[in-house]
Amino acid sequence: MTDTAGVASLSFEEALAQLEGIVRSLEGGRSTLAEAIGEYERGVALRRHCEAKLAEAEAKVQAVVEGRAGPTLRDVE
Repeated sequence: MTDTAGVASLSFEEALAQLEGIVRSLEGGRSTLAEAIGEYERGVALRRHCEAKLAEAEAKVQAVVEGRAGPTLRDVE
């Protein structure tokens, strides 16, 4: 799958697994140039998606604030 469609609907784990598969494929060097370019383009989209998911998770973790009654959540923008 070399297109970038559907990346936004993937979970972090699904996107990471696909990205790892693309890296293995590119490192194997058995793709044609056109296939390698398509895989690279999808890999870039998957990397961006994973980075966005990680940023969301980091914001949620940082939203935990220690209060007198124990950890509480604050609003995350």
